[in-house]
Amino acid sequence: MLLLIALGNAHVYLVGDEIGVRGYPVAEAVPDRIVTLLQMVFVDGRAYPMFAALFGYGIVQLARRQEGAGIEPNTVRKLIRRRGWWLVLFGFAHALLLFSGDIIGSYGILAVGLAGVFLRARDRMLLLAAGLWMVPVAVFGALQGLTVPETSQPSVSSISTSNPLAAAVLRLEEWVTLTFQQVLFSLVPALLFGVWAARRRLLDEPERYRWRLRYAAAVGIGSAVAGGLPMALMASAVWPEPGFVVSTIAGLLHSVAGYAGGVGYTAIVGLVAIRLRQRRQGPVSTALTACGQRSMTCYLSQSVVFVAVLAAYGGGLGNDIGIAATAVLAVLTWVLTVVAAEVMRRRRRRGPAEVLLRRFTYGATAPRT
Repeated sequence: MLLLIALGNAHVYLVGDEIGVRGYPVAEAVPDRIVTLLQMVFVDGRAYPMFAALFGYGIVQLARRQEGAGIEPNTVRKLIRRRGWWLVLFGFAHALLLFSGDIIGSYGILAVGLAGVFLRARDRMLLLAAGLWMVPVAVFGALQGLTVPETSQPSVSSISTSNPLAAAVLRLEEWVTLTFQQVLFSLVPALLFGVWAARRRLLDEPERYRWRLRYAAAVGIGSAVAGGLPMALMASAVWPEPGFVVSTIAGLLHSVAGYAGGVGYTAIVGLVAIRLRQRRQGPVSTALTACGQRSMTCYLSQSVVFVAVLAAYGGGLGNDIGIAATAVLAVLTWVLTVVAAEVMRRRRRRGPAEVLLRRFTYGATAPRT
């Protein structure tokens, strides 16, 4: 999950070239075109739906643990909302200091607004609401298929601003807009699906759903590839300027297929869990588990590296390198966070972001489970 997030975010820091479809720089070099095509098919609009589904799944697990300990449902709902408000604050700090494309604050807003839904909504209503919410998601995706027209005044973004204070102000402005977009037009359907899946313990007891998970993985990822290919060809300059109608249809397909891909990736999580339960964990799977247990720390660490290397208010290399180079940087950054998480595991240390969130959510007597 975090590898896909790193690949999906790294290219945002590139400011030296003309920006085309879905924020990707218009690629000229062959390696950049290849990486753009692959990321549009397998990463762009596919990683965050998976992230949202797993977030919804995790909220249900949290509520189940609390209720199992004898906590009243109303108290559990308040706990989820309190955790959500702290996530909003974490997202605000992430945007203020590092990256306006933060996703943590969006999840916090959804946790606050949908705390009651996590606990009380019927399964049928969850799926119905997720399906209906796909309509604005699809419309928004269709609009994203259009290329932004060029203007005489180049737009100023936080990534291209070298002055740290000015960049911080711009980041907060961008964060508000992006968070609004993510909450309304991106995350809700996948999050509700994650809640539904958690109630059936699809990832807790994956052996019971082995064939369904295989079907979901094959159909979901296959749909993501097929639905994402038209826009991938556009973004990689293989199919330039296909026209208004074709561009909107491609954007719609890319967006909707991304949710199928998110479901497919989530199903793969369950299938991997089955495999790991059947044999002893090795050093790689142990390190990946450690990274997952410190996912917020690792996610924030990605921004630290990208800013230090790429952003104009940091290392400034985002004006000189291409998409292929940022993909290499994203992979190396992810590997670094996995290694760091494994070191923390061996030293029996939690991730600092997780420690803070638990302390703020539960107080000084935060539970260790």
